[in-house]
Amino acid sequence: LMDQTPEEMVQTFAAHGWRHLEMSDEHAKVLLERGAPAATGEALRALADSHGVTIRQGHLWLQCDLCARDGQALLDALRTWLDLFVALGIRAAVLHPGGREMVEDGASPKAIQGVRLERLVVLCDHVRGAGLSICLENIPGCNEIGDLLPIIDGVGRENLGICLDTGHLNMGSGDQAGFIRSAGAYLRATHLAANEGQTDQHLMPFGRGTVDWRAVMGGLNAIGYQGLLNYEIPGESHGVPLPIRLAKLDYLHRVTDYLLALASTGDAA
Repeated sequence: LMDQTPEEMVQTFAAHGWRHLEMSDEHAKVLLERGAPAATGEALRALADSHGVTIRQGHLWLQCDLCARDGQALLDALRTWLDLFVALGIRAAVLHPGGREMVEDGASPKAIQGVRLERLVVLCDHVRGAGLSICLENIPGCNEIGDLLPIIDGVGRENLGICLDTGHLNMGSGDQAGFIRSAGAYLRATHLAANEGQTDQHLMPFGRGTVDWRAVMGGLNAIGYQGLLNYEIPGESHGVPLPIRLAKLDYLHRVTDYLLALASTGDAA
C-alpha cells in the first residue's frame, strides 16, 4: 500500500481485518519528513488505536549501512528513527547488520565486527527501558544463525534480538527449523516471504517458492515464539492494481489460518 499515506494504509488494513502491522521503511520516511518523531509517531499511533490496530514491528532505515564511514551521522539518523518507533509503540525494530562500506574499503572481518558491536551498543542503550528490541535481520553475507549470535553475545544487551527472514535464509542453508531453534528467545521478529532459492522475490507462501513452511511454523511453535508473524511480500504488489492487492490481502487470511494450523503439526526437528 505504498501509494497510500500512512493514515490511509492503517485504515485500509483495518478494513480488511489486519490488526497487527510492521511499519515499513517507506512509510516511516514519510512520517520523519513531517517533523518531530515523537509527535508524528504518537499521532499515527492514536489513529491506529482508534481502528483497533497495533504497529508492533518496524523496519529501520532500509538502505543504511550500520558500518558506514560516517558513523556519527549514521547514529544520529538511527536515533531519530528509534524515537519515532518508540512513539509508535513498536516492540521490534528490524535492522540489517551492515558492513558493505567497510568491505569495499578492504577492512578485515574482525574490524567490521568491532564497528558493528560498538554502534549497536550505542543504539541499544538509546532505547533501553523503552520496551523496544533492535532485531538483527539475517541477510546475504550475514545470513545464518551462526553469523548473528556472535554479534548478540558481543553487544551484551538484553534489548538486542533477531529477525528471521525466511526468504533470505532460503537463499542460504534453508535450514529454517535449525535457525529458529538456535535463535530461541532472541527471535523477536519475522519476515515471512518465499522465493525459489536464487533471488529475493518476496512472494507469499504456497506459490512457486520453496520455503519449508512446515519447518518454519513447527519451529516457531517449539520455541514459544511471541512476536509478529509479518508478511514481507512486496513481490506480490509491484505493478498490481489496488483492487487485486486488496483481494490478495483477503486471501492471505486463508493462508494465515493454514500456517497457524501447521504450527501445531509441523516438525521442527
